[in-house]
Amino acid sequence: MVVRFRNGLLIVTAEAGEAEQLAGWLRDHAGQVFRVREVKGRSAVFQAIGPEDEACRVPLNITSRLPVPLRAISNFAHAPFMLDGLSYASIEGFWQGLKFPDEADRRRVAALYGGEAKTAGSSAPAADRVTYRGESIAVGTWAHWRLMERACEAKFEQNAEARHALIATGTRPLVHRVKRDSRTIPGVIIAQIWTRTRARLAKAGANGGKPSTS
Repeated sequence: MVVRFRNGLLIVTAEAGEAEQLAGWLRDHAGQVFRVREVKGRSAVFQAIGPEDEACRVPLNITSRLPVPLRAISNFAHAPFMLDGLSYASIEGFWQGLKFPDEADRRRVAALYGGEAKTAGSSAPAADRVTYRGESIAVGTWAHWRLMERACEAKFEQNAEARHALIATGTRPLVHRVKRDSRTIPGVIIAQIWTRTRARLAKAGANGGKPSTS
């Protein structure tokens, strides 16, 4: 291999018989970020530290428009779970159902996911409080957001596809940026919930188990 410096670049050129070797190395390290360190003997070592998005911790915007499998993290995803003895088809179905005071309406919305679940919530009566298991909770407060966190914990613990997708994001910052942010649970709050849940699941996985839903 021939190494040259040119305009701040380090250029490696294969010599006779080395083209296939260099091409293979490039395939194996496509998109990688490298750490450079000096070693004795006027040499330098280039160490791969991972794909660019992960190594540089590029924020990952979690929405329903992401490709599979990351789409499973989204609240819109069809990811059935149980919470407090009741079943839900999605986080969105759980969240939108809270808007309805009547249990029959909540059960109807609980079976929905995706845009259908979100649209269903638009027909709920306007209110600044919701009731859950007999407790009256002010909308947009920590207690309201805690319900979302409990639902997310249940979803990711009980749904392997969603759990694996969340853990696979590693340590990348998670964000939720959409055209119209929610007034009841802003994107920054749901992103924090996903991040905390990911940390709990990763820690539990390292210890050989899964955290229990609180």
